[in-house]
Amino acid sequence: MTERDYTIRHPVNGAPDGPAELAAFTDFPLSEDRPADVTTGLVSLGFIWGAIKRSVRLLCALAIVGCLLGVGYFVAKPPAYKAQTSVLITYGIGQNPSLEVLDDQAIAQSHTVARLAMDKLGIDESLGSFAASYTVSVITERVVQITASAPTGSEAVRRASAVASEFLQFMAQQEETTQNVVVQSMQQELTQYLGIQASLNTQISTVKAEQKTPAQQAKLTNLRGQENQAAQTVSSLQGTLAQTETGSQTLPAVKGTVILDPATAEPYSKTKDLVTYAVYGIVGGVALGLGIVVIGALISDKLRRRDDIARALGAPVGLSVGPIKLSRRLPPSRPGLRAVADPDIKRVADHLRAATSTKERPVKLAVVPADDPAVAALALVALAISFAEQGRKVMLVDLARGVPAADLLGRKSPGVGKVRAQEASLMLAVPNADEIAPRAPADPGSPTARRSAFGDDIAAAYASVDVLLTLCTLDPARGADHLVTWANRAVVVVTGGRSSWTKLQATSEMLRVAGLSLSSTVLVGADESDESLGSLSSGPDALFGVGR
Repeated sequence: MTERDYTIRHPVNGAPDGPAELAAFTDFPLSEDRPADVTTGLVSLGFIWGAIKRSVRLLCALAIVGCLLGVGYFVAKPPAYKAQTSVLITYGIGQNPSLEVLDDQAIAQSHTVARLAMDKLGIDESLGSFAASYTVSVITERVVQITASAPTGSEAVRRASAVASEFLQFMAQQEETTQNVVVQSMQQELTQYLGIQASLNTQISTVKAEQKTPAQQAKLTNLRGQENQAAQTVSSLQGTLAQTETGSQTLPAVKGTVILDPATAEPYSKTKDLVTYAVYGIVGGVALGLGIVVIGALISDKLRRRDDIARALGAPVGLSVGPIKLSRRLPPSRPGLRAVADPDIKRVADHLRAATSTKERPVKLAVVPADDPAVAALALVALAISFAEQGRKVMLVDLARGVPAADLLGRKSPGVGKVRAQEASLMLAVPNADEIAPRAPADPGSPTARRSAFGDDIAAAYASVDVLLTLCTLDPARGADHLVTWANRAVVVVTGGRSSWTKLQATSEMLRVAGLSLSSTVLVGADESDESLGSLSSGPDALFGVGR
């Protein structure tokens, strides 16, 4: 994870001299021309890759689900056994094998051949289901391959053999039918010419009986010529018919159309198929996950880039850290303070300390989590403990939802009291649960007749501290007017990918309308594909040093 740490520096000696100097270099007023909406950075491969890396758990979960679905489908519907056989087809003179083989493929795949094969096998199955259980493929112009599927290997062999046999038988019947049609046509033609020949012979006999004259001789010669031609035609037809009748007695298999390879079962491995189905399921699950992640990243209105967050808040991103593991972030007892020692939490606490480095007394700082208050609570508790260990009188006011800072210190009941944490002692103030916007007791605008939201001891404790740290979550319904009574400057903590432009801009506006100085922004969960600085074009960017 690449992280950029922005540290506030004085232009002369690297440290601010007082409240006025710090305000001059850390307060960034709202620009009048600040856009009302965000124009995010260009979508790049790095942006997509970052979204994928953030969703590794989702992808792994979908891969596991896909694997289980693939295995389940294999168990519920295991792949069928397969058997193959091939047929060698011989074509007659004048036939085009390139076209004829396609006709033969269609015939072998037809429901007619399927019905014949079913009748031969004696199986009770729907015609469409049986026809779908085998395929016919063209290997060459003279070779077609029949592949049959069945629940067992032997059944697959039987089906392939039956289809091939019935295909040959059907082709033989078709050839025989065609030859019979030809024979019948030739017989009809022969009968016709025999009748013509007989008629001519009768006419010749009649003309011979007539008186010999030149006309009679000419007519007789003509009739004899026609009879001779008819006799030749009859003789030719008789020879052709004899050959055709002889050929019709021979089936196509005898002519050369035969089963080339007998049906044999293909090798079958349940383990291999199980692995294949599992891999397909994993690939499908990961592909689905990638689609969800990429589309979600493209249509999401949540901000991750430093520049976008800085523009939405109107304050620079003073510190960005990577994702912080907070499995122990809000424990119910004091052992949870071990999470305060996290290096990234310490970095955030050091950044908050820089925002309180002024000569004013008491030092007042508000930390405003824009989304998840866990990191902000840990960092503020770490800072409070650090101040207390230095001997300073510290009060930590927890105005956040769920009082996470008080939870870390082991005390959630309303009121003001001392707590000990890591050999340090500090004051902790927790308001009543029904208090909407508790104000500090020194606030001139607070009602004097109303009981304090923290009890009767808040005024004395408030007057005696020299460091006042406040954790507060803001609600647009109530604003931040109450927060200005507890602090004069604020640091916003944003979690990458959790807040929208509208939410961050609303947070910024509430702070500025209340009169709080927005010092900087802390970005948690910075995207390593983000190369923006998180600075403002109108702000003094030169005052921030960049470190890795």
